[in-house]
Amino acid sequence: MKKILLSALIVTACSSAGYTEAEQSEFNAKQTQEIEAITHKYLLDHPEILIAMSQKIQAQQAASQQDQMSTSAFKLNKQLMQVQGVPFVGPSNAKVTVTEFFDYQCMFCSKVSPIVEQLVKDNPDVKFIFRDWPIFASRWPESNTAAQTGLAIFKEAGQKAYLKYHNGIYQTGHDEGKLTPDDISKVAGQALQKPIKLDDVKAYTATIEKNSMLAQAVGAGGTPLFIITPQKPADKSTVTVIPGAASLDQLQDAVNLAKSK
Repeated sequence: MKKILLSALIVTACSSAGYTEAEQSEFNAKQTQEIEAITHKYLLDHPEILIAMSQKIQAQQAASQQDQMSTSAFKLNKQLMQVQGVPFVGPSNAKVTVTEFFDYQCMFCSKVSPIVEQLVKDNPDVKFIFRDWPIFASRWPESNTAAQTGLAIFKEAGQKAYLKYHNGIYQTGHDEGKLTPDDISKVAGQALQKPIKLDDVKAYTATIEKNSMLAQAVGAGGTPLFIITPQKPADKSTVTVIPGAASLDQLQDAVNLAKSK
């Protein structure tokens, strides 16, 4: 990274000094060495420049990634709006949707859960789609069990019971391998008021696999992932993709943007 930053700084300095790319390519070995030595010394005397450049590069990379993900989400909008078997709350014909890909064992999903809960309360006219993506299931089986249980509750009892279960799992505070089968059974029982049976595991597995394919097609590298969009976006500028945890203000701003289109 340091070598890349040094090279970038040299090119920038030469360009700022008025040298064209052609002129820079004609520097002899001695001139090049002198420029490198001067630049190297300057960086040692001012290390904060390296930090600033590194931060700028990271910001540019993040912006580029987010733009690519927004493009992908726009192209995949039809598939993202297909919610057969997928839990959602809010009006089925809402003009704006918020999709969250999540894992019940994900620490960051757990931290952002109260924010999502508040966002749902603040926007009763928005459809919130909850797509299980249990990426930690190979490490912690309860990740997948919790996902299948939620899908079963939504199928049997609908939005209200599902949302109570969904929020209840996160309210246990048990993530990163701490969620237990007893946690899942207890929260499910409170949401459904009776024991839950996973009688359609194959269908739930197919739903989870479809969610996984969609998340990866968008370009997600983990959970949580938020996609905020009008139900029928005109172009990618109306689609906001937020990889990772987000603040309430960030999510509400994205919702407001989608509502304004």
